[in-house]
Amino acid sequence: MPLGSFNPHSSQTQIITALFANVLILSAAVFLIVAGLVAYAVVRYRAEKGLPAGETEPPPNFGSRPIEIAWTVLPILILTALFVMTVRAMARIDAPLEPGRAPDLVITGHQWWWDARYTNGVIAPSEIHIPASRRMLAEIDSTDVIHDFWVPQLARKIDAVPGRPAYVWLEADTPGTYRGECSEFCGADHARMHFLVIAEPEAEYSAWLQRESQPARTPPPVTFQQKCADCHANPAKGPDLSHIASRQTLGAALSPNNPANLALWIEKPQSVKPGNRMPDQQLSGSEVAALTSWLGSLQ
Repeated sequence: MPLGSFNPHSSQTQIITALFANVLILSAAVFLIVAGLVAYAVVRYRAEKGLPAGETEPPPNFGSRPIEIAWTVLPILILTALFVMTVRAMARIDAPLEPGRAPDLVITGHQWWWDARYTNGVIAPSEIHIPASRRMLAEIDSTDVIHDFWVPQLARKIDAVPGRPAYVWLEADTPGTYRGECSEFCGADHARMHFLVIAEPEAEYSAWLQRESQPARTPPPVTFQQKCADCHANPAKGPDLSHIASRQTLGAALSPNNPANLALWIEKPQSVKPGNRMPDQQLSGSEVAALTSWLGSLQ
């Protein structure tokens, strides 16, 4: 995946990229000036041949008001410039807190997956759909510990703090699939807490939203009711599985969604993602097959 800083796909990340480039240029200029002064001092004040015995350095020159003023004022000007550029960038990319405006979707971090909840009741775990070329106001929250929501190519990083929702603009200038991650250490499976943001043309996004709002067409098998429903019927405890067959990935964007990976996840989830909160249920082969078949039908 290209680094977001060098491949921005939203107005927010373009601003961040410009800020990064300006800071990099300014830092390079400071480095060259300092390196040049050091080189000049090495050459200009090097020890000369023929000095009296025991004298290895030229006599020191104490005090220079212009130089002291320069090395005090210049860092102040540089830091002021960095501060102004940063504040301006923050003001342009931060989602404003507008009283009375409801978010377009609520994105919640869990140990260890994300889900997005839309205004029509749709819940999409680990795969967040948005319309391309339209800015969405996303509320970011957490149910357990502090996470950090980040889609390098689309949006700024923002903490997900339990009970303290934050807001971020989420948009993509072109259709595509963009990978995101949690960038705040949050426990054993932090490194496997990924998600996808799927930007689609407006018509395809509307069709997806309508399709996802429909209930499952077939009732769950008894095994699901007995061993799975306690968590997966409660989205606060486990990912919603209502339309799992329509998703591209499993396990928080860990593996492709196909029958073999789905069966392995059902049978031995700890072997796929060690430390996750789904226990090995000691299912029989027939139970695994029944669950795989049913879940594979949930488009």
